[in-house]
Amino acid sequence: MWALKIAAGPQVITIPRIEILTVCTGNVCRSPMAEAFLRRDLAQRAPDVRVSSAGTLRDGMAAAEEVVEIMDKRGIHVEAHRSRKLSPDLLASADLIIGMTRDHVREGALLDFDCFARSFTLKELVRRGTAIGMRRHDETIESWLKRAAEGREPRDYLFAEDDDIDDPMGRRFAVFKRTATEIEGLTTALVDLAWPLI
Repeated sequence: MWALKIAAGPQVITIPRIEILTVCTGNVCRSPMAEAFLRRDLAQRAPDVRVSSAGTLRDGMAAAEEVVEIMDKRGIHVEAHRSRKLSPDLLASADLIIGMTRDHVREGALLDFDCFARSFTLKELVRRGTAIGMRRHDETIESWLKRAAEGREPRDYLFAEDDDIDDPMGRRFAVFKRTATEIEGLTTALVDLAWPLI
C-alpha cells in the first residue's frame, strides 16, 4: 500500500492507496483486460485504487491483437501495454492479487508465500464476496478481504476448477470475445461488492 497526498488548504492529507495486481500467464490477454476493466470501473468510484498487471512468463510483450481490437470497441485502449514478469517485489507491493486461474495464485505463493492471504482467483473472489455481502461503509478493504478469505487453505487450489478463466490464446476470435465478456462481468461484480455506491 502506498499513500496519495492531497493538499487541503494549508494541510496535506495522506490517503492510503490500494494496489491491485492482476495476474495471468503471458500478461498479454486476460490480466491486461482485467486490469483495464477494473481501472475503468474504479476511476470515479475509488480513485485511491491503483491497478496493474503481470504474468508468469516474460517482460516486454504487447497485448494480443485480438485483445487490442476487443478493448478498442469498448473504448478502452491497451495498445501501449507491455507485459511484466511476476516478481516478489510486485507481489509485496500489492494489497490484492487477482489471478485468472488457480495456477496463477499458486505461482505467486511460490514466489512469496505471505501474499497468499491476499491472493484470489477473480471468480473465487466474486463468489466469496457475494457470499459475505458487499463491503460495509465503515469497513476497510483489508477487513473485507480478510472476511472473504476465511476458511481458505492453500490445498484448496489443487481443486475447484470452476474458479479458472480459460486462456483464449491461439483460439478463435469468438473465444477472445467470450473471455472479455466473462472478465468484464466479474470485474464489474467485484467493484460493486468491494467498492459499493453508498
